[in-house]
Order: sequence, then structure tokens, then C-alpha cells
Amino acid sequence: MNQKTHEQAELATGNAKCAQCGAVAEGAAPTWTCTIADGRRQHLCDTCTRANLRMIESHLDPVATR
Repeated sequence: MNQKTHEQAELATGNAKCAQCGAVAEGAAPTWTCTIADGRRQHLCDTCTRANLRMIESHLDPVATR
């Protein structure tokens, strides 16, 4: 199964719940963030994504420089 398709379906059906505040996605929520933590997919609402942006960025792989 295509992971992107699964994530979109999960958000579109309102089954996504914010791992931080517990908000439930209403319809397609393009501003929500999907993360993998401890091997599990977690969603963050746009408010929690903004509040945790520095933490999220610190976990990204570094960009290779030429």
C-alpha cells in the first residue's frame, strides 16, 4: 500500500488524532504533520506543529553539502 495514500485517507476520513493535544482532523487537513516516532505514525495538528517546529527540524536528516 502506498504510504502517502494511506495518510491522505486517514486524514480525509477524520481518523487522524493529534498526538499532542488530541484534536481530531475534520476532513482533509493539509496543514497537519505526519511523523514517525518509535516506529509508529503520529499526526500533529497545525497548532502543535507550529509549537514544536524546532524539535521537528532537529530530527531531520542533515542536507548534504557539495
